[in-house]
Order: sequence, then structure tokens, then C-alpha cells
Amino acid sequence: MSNLDRQAALTVCGGRGFVVAEPVRELLSPRRVQLGESTEVRRLLPNLGRRMIGAWAFVDHYGPDDIADEPGMQVPPHPHMGLQTVSWLHEGEVLHRDSTGSLQTVRPRELGLMTSGRAISHSEESPRPHARLLHGAQLWVALPDAHRHVEPHFEHHADLPRVTAPGLTATVILGSLDGAASPGTTYSPLVGADLALAAGTETALPLEPDFEYAVLAMSGEAEVDGVPVLPGSMLYLGCGRTELPLRAVSDAGLMLLGGEPFEEEIVMWWNFVGRTDEEIREAREDWMASDRFGEVKGYDGDRLNAPEMPATPLKARGRVR
Repeated sequence: MSNLDRQAALTVCGGRGFVVAEPVRELLSPRRVQLGESTEVRRLLPNLGRRMIGAWAFVDHYGPDDIADEPGMQVPPHPHMGLQTVSWLHEGEVLHRDSTGSLQTVRPRELGLMTSGRAISHSEESPRPHARLLHGAQLWVALPDAHRHVEPHFEHHADLPRVTAPGLTATVILGSLDGAASPGTTYSPLVGADLALAAGTETALPLEPDFEYAVLAMSGEAEVDGVPVLPGSMLYLGCGRTELPLRAVSDAGLMLLGGEPFEEEIVMWWNFVGRTDEEIREAREDWMASDRFGEVKGYDGDRLNAPEMPATPLKARGRVR
């Protein structure tokens, strides 16, 4: 999924300076962003109060939307570099195309994982015809410097491992949880898991004390470490936890995100993750004027143009937290 913000800001993220080294309960409110003509997303990361959670650098939650008479998701070809995109659905389908030639329909509880590496472009759209409802999350994982120039590739994993307990099913999307490991490729220690809780369930998940964590509420009513979380909100939990208490008031869906704090500082702008202002500006020019990001074949429509960048270089603007 793209960041379609036409006023995209240069943002510095990462580094340990803003990592909370102890358990906290910091509720993050979303910013509403229009994605195409018929899809509105709730953007949780980057957030005014929190830029990253481990290597997780971007989180959008959307739906459930009734798109029976709408085009649904329509994201034209656009570029990425320096990151992985994670597509995760609870309802509906998304058709992925990219410049490596990948063509894949991603369905609920299946992992669509695109590693942009040095450069890739892709599109995402609701198939024709498509299901009535669309509900899911789109997330980005920042690649560490040692791996951010890898060859671009796409992975689709329909069968993912699960951790179960009475009233709880945890599907491991990326990384590992309680001994279960996802087949998705990762480049830094992290975890992403989908938690399905039955009404009345009270349980606890084992956590890694060196990770920082957050929980994204997808549906239903639940409490995370005693804090009520409503759909479209995210609770930042800090570090230093060995377990996470969960309580479901109704049937509920949550996403657990975590990882070792990301030590490197990164620069995010539009759909790029880099390390310097100059690198980001070069990527924008390459998207507009060269074939560096390849071509997405088969999409019925034009590709996205990049927005204008701020005239003042990032290093002169100060860091944005």
C-alpha cells in the first residue's frame, strides 16, 4: 500500500533516544487519511507521539468497509525502497502486482510480504468482482542498513503457524511467538501476530523483555494490560515485559507488533525509507525520470506521480519526532 499523502513530510525515525525502556500504556489515536476514492485509512504510525515500534515504521488500519457498489481499494503503481510491506486482511481480497512480475491475490489471514530492497514498484486493487467487505491492515518494516539494498522480491504465505490457548488463536505473521515461527523473511528481530479472542477470554501472551511492543485493535472490545482498546486505536507498551495480559469483552481481533528497538536513524518520505535527505531526493527523481523502480504490467491506469518535496533540506529543518 502507498502513502498517498500529497503533502508528505520528511521524517526522521529510529534510534534509541525515544524508546521507552520500561512497561508503559500509551494509547495512540489515528490520523484519518484518504486512500483513493473509496478507502479511508486510520494511520497509527508514524504518529506525533511515536515514530517506530522495533522495525515497524508504518501502520494503517482500514475497514470494515462495505464496497459492494464501490471500486474498493485502488492504489496505482508507485515506488518503494528500503522497506518491507506487510499486507494483512480480516475480510476481502487484494490483488498485488509488482515490477518483478509478481501477480498474487491476498486473502484473509494470508501473508503478502514485499521486500522492496534497493527499488521496486507495485499496485494494489480490489479484484473485479470483489467481496462485499474490506477490512485489514497495511504495515511497513524498515530494513537495516546491511540489508536495505537486497534484490526486491515478493512472498505469499497462505499457511502460517498458530499459537493456541483457551479462547485465543494467535497467527504468527512475521518473526516468532511462543516457539512458533513465521516462514516470512525478516531482517531484524521482530514479531507480528494476529490475535483472535473469544468473548470472556482472559489470558496472557509470553513476550521478550528486550522487545518494545504495541497492540493494534482491529475489531470488537478488549482490554490490553487493563486498558480498553477500541478498533482503530493502538496501545504502545514499551519494553521490559515478559507477558501481556489480555481480556476480551466481546469477540475481538488484535494485532501484536514488536521487535528490538531499531538503533539506526532512518529518513522516511512518501514511500521511501533511506538514511539521508539526498538519498530520498535522488529516489524521487529516479521514479519520475528513470526506470530504476521497474514497471508494473497489467494495471489498468496510470502510475502515481511523486509529490513535491520540501525545498529546505532535512538537515536544515531539524529532526521531526
